Amino acid sequence: MPADLAVIGLGHLGLPLAQAAVAAGIPTLGYKTGPEAGSLTAAELRRMLSRGFRTAAGPAELGRVRTAVICAPTPRGADGTLDLSQVEAAARTLAAHLRPHTTVILESPVQPGTTEEFLRPLLEEGSGLRAGRDFHLAYSPSRVDPGNRDFTPANTPKVIGGLTPACTESAAAFYNRLTDKVVRARGPREAETVQLLETNFRHVNIALVNEMAVLCNDLGVDLWDVIRCAETKPFGFQAFRPGPGVGGHAVPQDLRGHTGRTLRMVELAQQVNNHMPQYVIQRAATLLNEHGKSARGARVLLLGVTYKPDLADQQGSPAQEIAIRLMELGASVSYHDPHVPSWSVLNRPLPRADSFYEAAADADLTILLQQHRTYDLQGLSVKAQLLLDTRGATPTGAAHRL
Repeated sequence: MPADLAVIGLGHLGLPLAQAAVAAGIPTLGYKTGPEAGSLTAAELRRMLSRGFRTAAGPAELGRVRTAVICAPTPRGADGTLDLSQVEAAARTLAAHLRPHTTVILESPVQPGTTEEFLRPLLEEGSGLRAGRDFHLAYSPSRVDPGNRDFTPANTPKVIGGLTPACTESAAAFYNRLTDKVVRARGPREAETVQLLETNFRHVNIALVNEMAVLCNDLGVDLWDVIRCAETKPFGFQAFRPGPGVGGHAVPQDLRGHTGRTLRMVELAQQVNNHMPQYVIQRAATLLNEHGKSARGARVLLLGVTYKPDLADQQGSPAQEIAIRLMELGASVSYHDPHVPSWSVLNRPLPRADSFYEAAADADLTILLQQHRTYDLQGLSVKAQLLLDTRGATPTGAAHRL
Protein backbone atom coordinates (compact mmCIF):
# COMPACT_ATOMS: atom_id res chain seq x y z
CA MET A 1 0.00 0.00 0.00
CA PRO A 2 1.47 3.44 -0.92
CA ALA A 3 2.05 5.72 2.05
CA ASP A 4 0.17 8.99 2.57
CA LEU A 5 2.70 10.29 5.08
CA ALA A 6 6.48 10.29 5.35
CA VAL A 7 7.99 10.97 8.76
CA ILE A 8 11.58 12.06 8.20
CA GLY A 9 13.55 11.49 11.38
CA LEU A 10 12.66 8.54 13.63
CA GLY A 11 13.88 9.79 16.99
CA HIS A 12 11.99 11.07 20.01
CA LEU A 13 9.90 13.42 17.83
CA GLY A 14 9.29 11.32 14.73
CA LEU A 15 8.41 7.96 16.21
CA PRO A 16 5.51 9.24 18.38
CA LEU A 17 4.13 11.12 15.36
CA ALA A 18 4.39 7.99 13.23
CA GLN A 19 2.73 5.97 15.98
CA ALA A 20 -0.17 8.44 16.16
CA ALA A 21 -0.56 8.43 12.39
CA VAL A 22 -0.61 4.65 12.19
CA ALA A 23 -3.18 4.53 15.00
CA ALA A 24 -5.33 6.96 12.99
CA GLY A 25 -5.21 4.63 10.01
CA ILE A 26 -2.81 6.73 7.91
CA PRO A 27 -0.41 4.67 5.78
CA THR A 28 2.95 5.88 7.10
CA LEU A 29 6.50 5.66 5.87
CA GLY A 30 9.49 6.29 8.12
CA TYR A 31 12.81 7.67 6.92
CA LYS A 32 15.87 7.81 9.18
CA THR A 33 18.13 10.85 9.20
CA GLY A 34 20.82 9.36 11.45
CA PRO A 35 21.46 7.07 14.43
CA GLU A 36 18.32 8.16 16.24
CA ALA A 37 17.01 6.80 19.52
CA GLY A 38 13.27 6.89 20.02
CA SER A 39 11.23 6.46 23.18
CA LEU A 40 8.87 3.70 22.05
CA THR A 41 9.05 0.21 23.50
CA ALA A 42 9.76 -2.86 21.39
CA ALA A 43 6.12 -3.91 21.81
CA GLU A 44 4.90 -0.54 20.52
CA LEU A 45 7.18 -0.76 17.50
CA ARG A 46 5.95 -4.29 16.72
CA ARG A 47 2.36 -3.04 16.94
CA MET A 48 3.12 -0.24 14.48
CA LEU A 49 4.71 -2.67 12.03
CA SER A 50 1.71 -4.98 12.27
CA ARG A 51 -0.53 -2.04 11.32
CA GLY A 52 1.40 -1.25 8.18
CA PHE A 53 4.18 1.12 9.26
CA ARG A 54 7.40 0.59 7.35
CA THR A 55 10.71 2.30 6.84
CA ALA A 56 11.68 3.58 3.40
CA ALA A 57 13.85 1.35 1.25
CA GLY A 58 15.36 4.48 -0.29
CA PRO A 59 14.84 8.26 -0.59
CA ALA A 60 12.89 7.91 -3.86
CA GLU A 61 9.90 6.74 -1.82
CA LEU A 62 9.64 10.23 -0.30
CA GLY A 63 8.35 11.45 -3.64
CA ARG A 64 5.23 9.28 -3.43
CA VAL A 65 3.58 10.76 -0.34
CA ARG A 66 1.10 13.59 0.06
CA THR A 67 2.54 14.87 3.35
CA ALA A 68 6.14 14.89 4.58
CA VAL A 69 6.94 15.90 8.17
CA ILE A 70 10.57 16.65 9.06
CA CYS A 71 11.35 15.61 12.63
CA ALA A 72 15.13 15.63 12.48
CA PRO A 73 16.92 16.35 15.78
CA THR A 74 18.48 19.78 16.35
CA PRO A 75 20.97 19.30 19.21
CA ARG A 76 22.79 22.22 20.76
CA GLY A 77 26.15 22.79 19.11
CA ALA A 78 29.46 23.67 20.77
CA ASP A 79 28.67 27.39 20.44
CA GLY A 80 25.29 26.98 22.14
CA THR A 81 23.21 27.39 18.97
CA LEU A 82 20.96 24.70 17.48
CA ASP A 83 22.67 22.38 15.01
CA LEU A 84 20.52 22.27 11.86
CA SER A 85 22.74 19.86 9.93
CA GLN A 86 20.27 16.97 10.13
CA VAL A 87 17.38 19.24 9.13
CA GLU A 88 19.46 20.38 6.17
CA ALA A 89 20.25 16.81 5.15
CA ALA A 90 16.58 15.84 5.43
CA ALA A 91 15.53 18.86 3.36
CA ARG A 92 18.05 18.15 0.59
CA THR A 93 17.00 14.50 0.43
CA LEU A 94 13.30 15.41 0.30
CA ALA A 95 13.83 18.20 -2.24
CA ALA A 96 15.42 15.83 -4.73
CA HIS A 97 12.16 13.86 -4.85
CA LEU A 98 9.55 16.52 -4.00
CA ARG A 99 6.46 16.53 -6.18
CA PRO A 100 3.90 19.32 -6.75
CA HIS A 101 1.01 19.60 -4.26
CA THR A 102 2.98 17.88 -1.45
CA THR A 103 2.56 19.35 2.03
CA VAL A 104 5.90 19.74 3.86
CA ILE A 105 5.82 20.41 7.61
CA LEU A 106 8.77 21.05 9.91
CA GLU A 107 8.41 19.89 13.55
CA SER A 108 12.04 20.05 14.67
CA PRO A 109 12.83 22.63 17.40
CA VAL A 110 14.25 25.66 15.58
CA GLN A 111 14.73 29.39 15.98
CA PRO A 112 12.03 31.74 14.62
CA GLY A 113 12.50 32.31 10.91
CA THR A 114 14.07 28.92 10.14
CA THR A 115 11.19 27.59 8.05
CA GLU A 116 11.20 30.59 5.72
CA GLU A 117 14.89 31.53 5.71
CA PHE A 118 16.57 28.11 5.93
CA LEU A 119 14.20 25.32 4.96
CA ARG A 120 12.32 27.05 2.13
CA PRO A 121 15.42 27.86 -0.01
CA LEU A 122 16.72 24.30 0.38
CA LEU A 123 13.44 22.80 -0.79
CA GLU A 124 12.97 25.26 -3.65
CA GLU A 125 16.53 25.02 -4.97
CA GLY A 126 16.59 21.23 -4.77
CA SER A 127 13.19 20.67 -6.35
CA GLY A 128 12.73 23.55 -8.76
CA LEU A 129 9.32 24.08 -7.17
CA ARG A 130 8.08 27.17 -5.36
CA ALA A 131 6.73 27.04 -1.81
CA GLY A 132 3.23 28.42 -1.47
CA ARG A 133 2.55 27.93 -5.17
CA ASP A 134 3.72 24.43 -6.15
CA PHE A 135 3.87 22.83 -2.70
CA HIS A 136 2.64 23.70 0.79
CA LEU A 137 5.07 24.60 3.59
CA ALA A 138 4.30 24.97 7.30
CA TYR A 139 5.76 24.72 10.79
CA SER A 140 4.19 22.93 13.76
CA PRO A 141 5.92 22.76 17.16
CA SER A 142 6.17 19.22 18.42
CA ARG A 143 4.45 18.65 21.75
CA VAL A 144 5.74 15.19 22.54
CA ASP A 145 5.82 14.22 26.22
CA PRO A 146 7.26 10.69 26.41
CA GLY A 147 5.51 8.46 28.91
CA ASN A 148 2.59 10.84 29.48
CA ARG A 149 -0.55 8.70 29.52
CA ASP A 150 -2.95 11.57 30.05
CA PHE A 151 -1.92 13.70 27.08
CA THR A 152 -1.25 11.97 23.77
CA PRO A 153 -1.10 13.32 20.21
CA ALA A 154 -4.83 12.60 19.92
CA ASN A 155 -5.89 15.02 22.69
CA THR A 156 -3.05 17.55 22.54
CA PRO A 157 -3.92 20.61 20.40
CA LYS A 158 -1.62 21.12 17.41
CA VAL A 159 -0.36 24.59 16.50
CA ILE A 160 0.21 25.25 12.78
CA GLY A 161 1.66 28.20 10.92
CA GLY A 162 1.79 28.03 7.12
CA LEU A 163 3.70 30.11 4.63
CA THR A 164 0.35 31.10 3.09
CA PRO A 165 -3.25 30.63 4.25
CA ALA A 166 -3.53 27.72 1.82
CA CYS A 167 -0.40 26.16 3.35
CA THR A 168 -1.93 26.48 6.81
CA GLU A 169 -5.18 24.85 5.71
CA SER A 170 -3.39 21.99 3.99
CA ALA A 171 -1.35 21.27 7.14
CA ALA A 172 -4.52 21.63 9.25
CA ALA A 173 -6.28 19.06 7.08
CA PHE A 174 -3.48 16.60 7.82
CA TYR A 175 -3.35 17.21 11.58
CA ASN A 176 -7.13 17.07 11.88
CA ARG A 177 -6.75 13.37 11.16
CA LEU A 178 -4.53 12.99 14.24
CA THR A 179 -5.79 15.35 16.93
CA ASP A 180 -8.99 16.73 18.38
CA LYS A 181 -7.98 20.37 17.94
CA VAL A 182 -5.89 22.40 15.52
CA VAL A 183 -4.78 25.94 16.40
CA ARG A 184 -3.83 28.19 13.51
CA ALA A 185 -0.96 30.61 14.10
CA ARG A 186 -0.55 33.74 11.99
CA GLY A 187 2.43 32.25 10.18
CA PRO A 188 5.48 29.98 10.55
CA ARG A 189 7.44 32.51 12.62
CA GLU A 190 4.66 32.69 15.20
CA ALA A 191 4.40 28.89 15.30
CA GLU A 192 8.18 28.59 15.74
CA THR A 193 8.08 31.12 18.57
CA VAL A 194 5.36 29.07 20.29
CA GLN A 195 7.89 26.27 20.59
CA LEU A 196 10.48 28.73 21.92
CA LEU A 197 8.07 30.05 24.56
CA GLU A 198 6.85 26.63 25.68
CA THR A 199 10.35 25.21 26.08
CA ASN A 200 11.67 28.23 27.95
CA PHE A 201 8.59 28.35 30.19
CA ARG A 202 9.48 24.89 31.48
CA HIS A 203 13.14 25.68 32.10
CA VAL A 204 12.51 29.03 33.78
CA ASN A 205 9.93 27.61 36.18
CA ILE A 206 12.08 24.61 37.03
CA ALA A 207 14.94 27.02 37.75
CA LEU A 208 12.71 28.99 40.12
CA VAL A 209 11.72 25.95 42.11
CA ASN A 210 15.33 24.66 42.10
CA GLU A 211 16.43 27.94 43.68
CA MET A 212 13.62 27.58 46.18
CA ALA A 213 14.94 24.12 47.05
CA VAL A 214 18.35 25.54 47.96
CA LEU A 215 16.78 28.40 49.93
CA CYS A 216 14.36 26.16 51.82
CA ASN A 217 17.15 23.76 52.79
CA ASP A 218 19.08 26.70 54.27
CA LEU A 219 15.97 27.88 56.12
CA GLY A 220 14.96 24.44 57.37
CA VAL A 221 11.68 24.67 55.44
CA ASP A 222 10.00 21.65 53.85
CA LEU A 223 9.70 22.81 50.22
CA TRP A 224 7.61 19.81 49.25
CA ASP A 225 5.00 20.81 51.81
CA VAL A 226 5.16 24.37 50.48
CA ILE A 227 4.46 23.14 46.94
CA ARG A 228 1.67 20.85 48.17
CA CYS A 229 -0.07 23.80 49.76
CA ALA A 230 0.64 26.29 46.97
CA GLU A 231 -0.82 24.09 44.25
CA THR A 232 -4.24 24.27 45.92
CA LYS A 233 -4.50 27.84 44.60
CA PRO A 234 -6.94 27.55 41.68
CA PHE A 235 -5.49 30.46 39.68
CA GLY A 236 -2.15 32.13 38.96
CA PHE A 237 0.01 29.18 39.99
CA GLN A 238 1.31 26.02 38.30
CA ALA A 239 3.30 23.55 40.35
CA PHE A 240 6.82 22.63 39.26
CA ARG A 241 9.09 20.44 41.33
CA PRO A 242 12.86 20.57 41.89
CA GLY A 243 15.27 17.86 40.90
CA PRO A 244 18.93 17.03 40.39
CA GLY A 245 18.98 18.72 36.98
CA VAL A 246 16.87 19.22 33.87
CA GLY A 247 17.03 16.41 31.35
CA GLY A 248 15.21 15.76 28.13
CA HIS A 249 15.57 16.68 24.49
CA ALA A 250 14.06 20.18 24.61
CA VAL A 251 16.93 22.55 25.40
CA PRO A 252 16.40 26.13 26.61
CA GLN A 253 16.89 28.67 23.85
CA ASP A 254 17.73 32.33 23.56
CA LEU A 255 18.21 34.22 20.31
CA ARG A 256 21.91 35.03 20.61
CA GLY A 257 22.97 33.01 17.59
CA HIS A 258 20.01 34.21 15.54
CA THR A 259 19.54 37.90 16.32
CA GLY A 260 22.38 38.71 18.70
CA ARG A 261 19.83 39.17 21.48
CA THR A 262 19.67 37.16 24.67
CA LEU A 263 16.71 36.27 26.83
CA ARG A 264 18.22 37.14 30.20
CA MET A 265 15.67 35.14 32.17
CA VAL A 266 16.43 32.02 30.12
CA GLU A 267 20.18 32.53 30.44
CA LEU A 268 19.89 32.81 34.22
CA ALA A 269 17.56 29.81 34.40
CA GLN A 270 20.09 27.73 32.53
CA GLN A 271 22.81 28.72 34.98
CA VAL A 272 20.62 27.74 37.93
CA ASN A 273 19.61 24.40 36.43
CA ASN A 274 23.15 23.57 35.33
CA HIS A 275 24.30 24.03 38.94
CA MET A 276 21.90 21.45 40.39
CA PRO A 277 24.13 18.36 39.89
CA GLN A 278 26.88 20.16 41.81
CA TYR A 279 24.36 21.05 44.54
CA VAL A 280 23.43 17.37 44.83
CA ILE A 281 27.12 16.55 45.30
CA GLN A 282 27.43 19.22 48.00
CA ARG A 283 24.43 17.81 49.85
CA ALA A 284 25.79 14.26 49.50
CA ALA A 285 29.22 15.20 50.86
CA THR A 286 27.64 17.09 53.75
CA LEU A 287 25.40 14.16 54.68
CA LEU A 288 28.31 11.73 54.63
CA ASN A 289 30.37 14.10 56.75
CA GLU A 290 27.54 14.51 59.27
CA HIS A 291 27.48 10.74 59.66
CA GLY A 292 31.22 10.47 60.20
CA LYS A 293 32.13 9.42 56.69
CA SER A 294 34.17 10.93 53.88
CA ALA A 295 33.16 11.02 50.23
CA ARG A 296 36.53 9.48 49.42
CA GLY A 297 36.08 5.73 49.58
CA ALA A 298 32.34 5.98 50.26
CA ARG A 299 30.08 3.46 48.53
CA VAL A 300 27.40 5.49 46.74
CA LEU A 301 24.40 3.96 44.99
CA LEU A 302 22.54 5.98 42.34
CA LEU A 303 18.92 4.96 41.83
CA GLY A 304 17.34 5.82 38.48
CA VAL A 305 19.67 7.27 35.84
CA THR A 306 17.13 8.17 33.12
CA TYR A 307 15.81 11.69 32.59
CA LYS A 308 12.17 10.68 33.11
CA PRO A 309 10.48 8.05 35.27
CA ASP A 310 9.55 4.71 33.70
CA LEU A 311 11.45 5.37 30.46
CA ALA A 312 14.84 4.18 29.22
CA ASP A 313 15.76 7.55 27.67
CA GLN A 314 18.91 9.04 29.23
CA GLN A 315 19.07 12.20 27.08
CA GLY A 316 20.37 15.06 29.23
CA SER A 317 20.01 13.09 32.46
CA PRO A 318 21.93 14.73 35.33
CA ALA A 319 22.96 11.28 36.55
CA GLN A 320 25.99 11.30 34.25
CA GLU A 321 27.47 14.50 35.74
CA ILE A 322 26.62 13.43 39.29
CA ALA A 323 28.41 10.12 38.81
CA ILE A 324 31.46 11.87 37.37
CA ARG A 325 31.67 14.33 40.25
CA LEU A 326 31.32 11.55 42.83
CA MET A 327 34.10 9.59 41.17
CA GLU A 328 36.29 12.71 41.18
CA LEU A 329 35.78 12.88 44.95
CA GLY A 330 37.00 9.30 45.25
CA ALA A 331 33.64 7.63 45.85
CA SER A 332 32.91 4.10 44.68
CA VAL A 333 29.79 4.50 42.52
CA SER A 334 27.25 1.88 41.48
CA TYR A 335 23.75 2.22 40.09
CA HIS A 336 20.37 0.57 39.74
CA ASP A 337 17.79 1.26 37.05
CA PRO A 338 15.22 -1.27 35.81
CA HIS A 339 15.28 0.36 32.36
CA VAL A 340 19.07 0.59 31.91
CA PRO A 341 20.79 -2.82 31.83
CA SER A 342 24.27 -1.29 31.40
CA TRP A 343 25.66 2.19 31.95
CA SER A 344 29.05 3.72 31.24
CA VAL A 345 30.51 6.92 32.63
CA LEU A 346 33.65 8.37 31.02
CA ASN A 347 33.79 5.21 28.91
CA ARG A 348 33.95 3.08 32.05
CA PRO A 349 31.10 0.64 32.81
CA LEU A 350 29.63 1.20 36.26
CA PRO A 351 28.58 -1.77 38.42
CA ARG A 352 24.83 -2.41 38.24
CA ALA A 353 23.15 -3.62 41.41
CA ASP A 354 20.93 -6.68 40.97
CA SER A 355 18.77 -5.86 43.97
CA PHE A 356 18.35 -2.24 44.96
CA TYR A 357 17.25 -3.30 48.48
CA GLU A 358 20.51 -5.15 49.15
CA ALA A 359 22.59 -2.50 47.40
CA ALA A 360 20.98 0.30 49.44
CA ALA A 361 21.61 -1.60 52.67
CA ASP A 362 25.26 -2.03 51.70
CA ALA A 363 25.88 1.52 50.42
CA ASP A 364 27.10 4.32 52.67
CA LEU A 365 24.79 6.67 50.74
CA THR A 366 21.93 6.06 48.34
CA ILE A 367 20.83 8.92 46.07
CA LEU A 368 17.39 8.67 44.48
CA LEU A 369 17.67 10.46 41.14
CA GLN A 370 14.55 9.11 39.44
CA GLN A 371 11.39 7.65 40.99
CA HIS A 372 10.54 4.73 38.74
CA ARG A 373 7.19 3.13 39.50
CA THR A 374 8.82 -0.20 40.32
CA TYR A 375 10.72 1.29 43.25
CA ASP A 376 9.27 0.52 46.68
CA LEU A 377 10.27 3.82 48.27
CA GLN A 378 8.85 2.94 51.68
CA GLY A 379 10.97 -0.21 51.76
CA LEU A 380 13.96 1.69 50.39
CA SER A 381 13.80 4.27 53.16
CA VAL A 382 13.94 1.45 55.72
CA LYS A 383 16.77 -0.48 54.08
CA ALA A 384 19.09 2.40 53.13
CA GLN A 385 21.77 3.40 55.60
CA LEU A 386 21.59 7.01 54.39
CA LEU A 387 19.19 8.24 51.72
CA LEU A 388 19.18 11.51 49.76
CA ASP A 389 15.91 11.94 47.86
CA THR A 390 16.26 14.47 45.03
CA ARG A 391 12.65 14.02 43.88
CA GLY A 392 10.65 14.38 47.08
CA ALA A 393 9.20 10.94 46.38
CA THR A 394 9.82 9.20 49.72
CA PRO A 395 7.44 9.49 52.68
CA THR A 396 7.88 12.62 54.81
CA GLY A 397 10.68 12.15 57.31
CA ALA A 398 11.88 8.92 55.69
CA ALA A 399 14.88 10.48 53.90
CA HIS A 400 16.91 13.63 53.48
CA ARG A 401 15.24 15.61 50.72
CA LEU A 402 16.84 17.93 48.20
